[in-house]
Amino acid sequence: LLKVDYDVCSNYGNWLYSAGIGNDPRDNRKFNMIKQGLDYDGNGDYVRLWLPELQGIKGADIHTPWALNGAALSQAGVTLGETYPQPVVIAPEWSRHINQGPGRSPHPRGRRGPAHTPAQHKDRGIDFYFSRKKDV
Repeated sequence: LLKVDYDVCSNYGNWLYSAGIGNDPRDNRKFNMIKQGLDYDGNGDYVRLWLPELQGIKGADIHTPWALNGAALSQAGVTLGETYPQPVVIAPEWSRHINQGPGRSPHPRGRRGPAHTPAQHKDRGIDFYFSRKKDV
């Protein structure tokens, strides 16, 4: 396979932009990877190809395994923190893309965000940590 449309600058630029460190004229721009996954891999086939440890999770739930309840995870053969890692960050804006329904817990581990997030930081999105303004 030969890729003929590869452009180093565009590729690196897009990765930087996606990481939130590129140039963007819009304020508070965030790359929402959950929305992106649902838009372009709605059934989770691509994720299942590269993350075989999540193969037992059906449909779009594969994009947010931490939002599944214990029974659904057990049925899929997934143990968060053992067979698949806990999320490092759960951005607040992801919540609107996580379906609430059978197999879902309203808040992972009974609260919002990962276990190590200090209470004073719970409402900060990931962009806070990459922004120059820290007075929030």
